[in-house]
Amino acid sequence: MVRITAVEGDITQQHVDAVVNAANTAMRGGGGVDGAIHRAGGPEILADCEARFPHGLPTGSAGWTTAGRLPARYVIHVVGPNHRAGQTDPRLLESCYEDAMRIADELEVGTLALPAVSAGIYGWPLQDAARIAVESVGRMAVEVSVQEARFVLFGVETGEVFSNEVAKWSRHRCA
Repeated sequence: MVRITAVEGDITQQHVDAVVNAANTAMRGGGGVDGAIHRAGGPEILADCEARFPHGLPTGSAGWTTAGRLPARYVIHVVGPNHRAGQTDPRLLESCYEDAMRIADELEVGTLALPAVSAGIYGWPLQDAARIAVESVGRMAVEVSVQEARFVLFGVETGEVFSNEVAKWSRHRCA
């Protein structure tokens, strides 16, 4: 059973087996979490993205690369929906987390750090993004061998919203 946690912090500094990256469809680096992961991990991540995903990835899907200089072994890139651009189907956001968990299982990842996919510049409403994230990871808990899924969040408000969702999920699971 996956233990789900939420902490405020820097996802690039997490000592985990894999880090989830909130990527764009081009898979060539960008702003926010994506830019931070590419900067901290170095050019090896971009080179692996170019080799594995020459045409990028569609919204809602995931793929993995090396983690370069990050303290993780892998980066699992997910392409979150851009709410501001009209991609408002929650199934796209659910798919990001579910695919990330499946890939983590295939890679035999024990610990996984995840960001708030689409809740930043892509404008997905924070409360809804947190609920979808925690519920999606929670649904996958019985299907994968991941031991800890750690949401690593930027900012106090985001950290609190995700922590509250994790607490709700934990209470529901134990009921």
